[in-house]
Amino acid sequence: MFRWLIILPLYLVNQSHKLEYIQLKKWLKERGFDDSNLRPAQFSGTGRGLITTKAFQAGELIISLPEKCLLTTGTVLSSYLGEYIAKWKPPISPLLALCAFLIAEKYAGEQSVWKPYLDVLPRTYTCPVCLEQEVVRLLPEPVRRKAHEQRTVVQELYTSSKTFFSSLQSLFTEDVETVFNYDALQWAWCTINTRTVYMKRSQRECFSREPDVYALVPYLDLLNHSPNVQVKAAFNEQTRCYEIWTDSHCRRHEELFICYGPHDNQRLLLEYGFVAINNPHSAVYVSTDILLTPIFPADKQRNMKLSILKDHDLLENLTFGRDGPSWRLLTALKLLCLEADEFTYWKKVLLGDTISARNEERSLTIAAKICFSLTEETQHVLHEISQMKKDKVNLENQLALVEALRLEDLTILQTSADILHDLHAAIT
Repeated sequence: MFRWLIILPLYLVNQSHKLEYIQLKKWLKERGFDDSNLRPAQFSGTGRGLITTKAFQAGELIISLPEKCLLTTGTVLSSYLGEYIAKWKPPISPLLALCAFLIAEKYAGEQSVWKPYLDVLPRTYTCPVCLEQEVVRLLPEPVRRKAHEQRTVVQELYTSSKTFFSSLQSLFTEDVETVFNYDALQWAWCTINTRTVYMKRSQRECFSREPDVYALVPYLDLLNHSPNVQVKAAFNEQTRCYEIWTDSHCRRHEELFICYGPHDNQRLLLEYGFVAINNPHSAVYVSTDILLTPIFPADKQRNMKLSILKDHDLLENLTFGRDGPSWRLLTALKLLCLEADEFTYWKKVLLGDTISARNEERSLTIAAKICFSLTEETQHVLHEISQMKKDKVNLENQLALVEALRLEDLTILQTSADILHDLHAAIT
């Protein structure tokens, strides 16, 4: 489900006069989409986006993009790639089919029917898979680990796809290894990962069993993200259009936003390559290693406690948020802090019961120590980023992205420290 937020832009520059947007609007009009209510603009806070030219009322249709404008696996199968995909064994994934099509169409340049859309797509992305390794190491541990996993996924996709790409040689005068190189696949993968909407299609024999749920939506994908008011967004089987309906009033000459879901900044960075300032869903994650560092290693019941936490899924998604330590984090700490004479009450801990004053105090003390440790680590990285920005000018944009994430983390940790101080004071 998308969400919608209307805010006054700090500064904007109308972009609708630019040739690439004129060509895009003309191309879309030929396919049945002629919208005068939204115009491309450049905003100081969010970059490229869409601005309204009229007021919208709650329940009104904001955008309706005909099926002919959408780029899906159906588009790919009806193209010159269709026969190659249909005969290839084992079947390729829907994701790879879309990647191959994007790469081939981009290579075709002026000859591509999709050129007006391709011309407005980002040339580069800032997903972790695209970041330099010296920048990735500055990310918080949980997202750093996922960034390495993401890179592995793309690298393995490239390696496993080489034989399929080779089968397309007859379509190109240039060597397919030059056309379908790693950089090209990375760009296509990021385009799909960051810009598609969910649109489920029926299973086809020519594809693997992976879900066929991707749809690229020209023009609509110019809308930026912000979490707030909900809207309805889906493909309408009756009108054969992808539609977005607003649930709230919207004034004229303001930027429109869609929301990709209630994601924290680590998820937004990992999946979409940006962070949202003052994101209400942001959180600082506590890894298992950090969780156990302050716990006395001499605890004879430690392994049993860890086993209980693992069985009840309480070793993952432990966080500090804008409202302090999460229930999951405090519950995990309370169980780990049970003394030998209290251990038989571990089930009550999971139910949220108070076991003893000493258990409450100790768990809050350790939570504060973890918060302080993460704060120190975040401040150290921010200092390192500040130094690198002076020496690594070519990495300025990537470093600014990580800096924004770390600054949000620092705010959360400082807020959590204050909350923990108040909680501790209330029980002592």
